[in-house]
Amino acid sequence: MPGGTWPPSAYTDEFLIRARAERARRELTLGSIRAHLEEQPSARAIRTAVRRWVADVIALGEDVAQSKQEPRT
Repeated sequence: MPGGTWPPSAYTDEFLIRARAERARRELTLGSIRAHLEEQPSARAIRTAVRRWVADVIALGEDVAQSKQEPRT
């Protein structure tokens, strides 16, 4: 490889686009959650809202994981 050139990347353009889209989705989601938490009137209300968000995300994850499980035979 001649001096001053970069080695070929192991990442394809498709991979990089998908990774950037995932990061953008995550940032938007976390930004929305943060905005909701900042609307709460007190620290106690914020902590209660956080617990609800966590419970909802866990339940959602379990539901999606259940739908992806292979049926037992």
